[in-house]
Formats: sequence, C-alpha cells, structure tokens
Amino acid sequence: MTGRRRALLTVAVLLSAVGCGDRGPAREQAASSTAAGTPSTSPEPPPPPPSCAARTLAGLDPAARAGQLLMVGVPADDPGGGLAGTAGVPVGGVFLHGRSRADAATLGAAVAGLQASSAVPLQVAVDQEGGLVQTLQGPGFDELPTATEQGARPPEEVRSTVTALARQLRAAGVTLDLAPVADVVPAGTEAANPPIGASDRQYGSDPTRVADVVGTVVQALQDGGVAATAKHFPGLGRVTVNTDTDLGAADPRTTADDPALLPFAAAVDAGTAAVMVSSATYPQLDPDAPAVFSPAVVGLLRDRLGFDGVVMSDDLGRAVAVSQVPVERRAVDAVAAGVDVVLTVRTADAQPMAQALTDRAAADPAFAARVTESAGRVLALKERFGLLTC
Repeated sequence: MTGRRRALLTVAVLLSAVGCGDRGPAREQAASSTAAGTPSTSPEPPPPPPSCAARTLAGLDPAARAGQLLMVGVPADDPGGGLAGTAGVPVGGVFLHGRSRADAATLGAAVAGLQASSAVPLQVAVDQEGGLVQTLQGPGFDELPTATEQGARPPEEVRSTVTALARQLRAAGVTLDLAPVADVVPAGTEAANPPIGASDRQYGSDPTRVADVVGTVVQALQDGGVAATAKHFPGLGRVTVNTDTDLGAADPRTTADDPALLPFAAAVDAGTAAVMVSSATYPQLDPDAPAVFSPAVVGLLRDRLGFDGVVMSDDLGRAVAVSQVPVERRAVDAVAAGVDVVLTVRTADAQPMAQALTDRAAADPAFAARVTESAGRVLALKERFGLLTC
C-alpha cells in the first residue's frame, strides 16, 4: 500500500519558467543571426483562439458571474416550478432534491424546459448513489445497490452498473451526479457513523479498496457523459454527528498524510470533474474553521492532491452544521476559502447569496478575482462535457 499511497498522495506540482532576455527588433535579431552563420528564427505561431468558456465568461456581467457559483435546490418532481423561487438570479446550476418517481422521458422534458429558460446552460445535478440515496426512482432508472454492496463486487460489474446509470441520467438531462462517496468508514464503526456508515453509503473500510472502486465509478460515469463529484472531502467516515442534522461534527484524526485520503486522490487521478468539501471540522488540518470555510483544507485538495477542477460545497442551506453562520456569509466565506460552487438545497437562498457575492466583489478586487476564477472553472466544466457550446 505504501507505493500506491505515495503515488496518489504526493502530487508534486512543478512550475518551470522559461526566461527570455531582452531582445532587439526582429530585423536586428535576424541580421545578427545571419552574420553569425545561424538561420533566423521562424515567427511564433499565433496563440490559440479563446475557449468557449473564456468567451462566455468575458460576456458575463458581475451579477451573472456570481450566479455561476450557485447551485440551488429544486424539487425533483417539479424542477420548473422550483426554479421560479430563485427570484430571477441567473444561477449556474440546479440540484434535483427529494425523490421522484417520474419516468425518464417526463423528467427529461422538464429539464429541457429549464435549459431553454437559461441564458447560460445549467448544470443539472442529482444524488444518485444507490441504496437509500437514489433521487430518481421512476421508470427508466435502475434500482441501484448500496455503495457497500457495489464495493464488494468485481470491478467489471461495478463499471457495468455505473455505465448504465450514466446512460439513464444523460437521457434525462442530468449532467452531474453527486457521487461517488469517497469516505472510508473504519470497520466496526458503521452504526456510529450516521452520515455514511449507518446507511451503507461507503464502498468499504479499506482505503485502497475504496480508492479502486471510486476510480472505477468516476471513469464509468464520465465515459458516459455525466460529470462525477467525489465527496465529502477530506472524509466523513469517522464523524459521529451528521452535518445535515446536528452541530459539532468533527474528525480529530484526519491529517494531510492520512490513508483515508487515498480514495479522493484516486478520484483526482481518474479526472473527476468535481470534489465536494464537507462542513465538518478537522482540527489537525484547521482547528479554526469547518472544511468548507477553510483555505487550508481546500489548499490540501488543490496543492497536495493536485486537483484543478471544480470544488463544491456540501449543502449550505438547510444543513444544521452551518446554521449559526448567516446565509449571506456562508456563500462569501466558502468562495473566499477557494470553493467554486456553493450548493444550497433552499431555492430561496439564491437571491441573498448572489447579492452577497456581488457586493463583496464590488468592494474587494481580490474577491472579485476569486469569483471570476471560479466562474471560469464552472464554465470550463460545462464546456468539457458538451453542455456549453459556442
């Protein structure tokens, strides 16, 4: 395990700068080269044209840029009606929450209606893990085994299951699955781990085995055209409190070199589109702030694991873990820490969160640059999966 752990966790980011000395005019350089008996240098090729994401970003005003950082909940059984609750905020994505027994064609038509009403294509996300956590349950969607059951199956069987899942989600207009769960729950502690272990949401208790399954799930989802989201960094497998329902969720053991980070490193290595950061506290990584508000934790993901995709928050709407922080501050503090997408299950949070992001950006150039950086990542992800075209 040592070799794999080192390979996955020790991600060195090497930046090399090629320095150039002062140069005179091109004609003088050419004359000098010819005089020295060496051929003149050919002109450098023109730079590539800007990407569709870059062109789209350039055309967005500050409010629209801030909106790209928000993913808001809409009822899975009434996505169009739910989106009306955003009060006109141009959000970047929607999360279908709750449970839906609508057939795939009906859901697809509803999602197409959402997309038609949006100036910039929406990321449409869902929790489709398996077992108790399966939002879409109507005709056209297979009943998925729990993650624990999936983790015990051969890799080719897991890949087959997830390949079918991706095809079904894509047909219904879903573009982002908030899966796989990369949390490792130590053996024998499942019942005492309410957010993950008690519901069999984990692939297992061995970090190496979980890493293998997570990598397979990420690849199968994304090969099928659905973006994956590894969650809940840096892991909820050791907490004894559910961040959705209670205060005080903490993991005092996780460190920057913890084997429990292996599945997240595997997801990064597999090219996962997104990683979701938890709202629990990890004193050995940051004693002062929950992970979702911690530059140190997001920095661990970026710098140590080398992740350059979209960092998403866990729910910052209804989750009790963040209930003592004003709604507006939740969005600003998460983005300031390095989060790219703020997820809230409550549609009504869109307006105050968007306003807070816009106001802070107007008053703080550094924060405005952070908003622009994150909006660029969000749009690049949409382009990567064919959602954004120019």
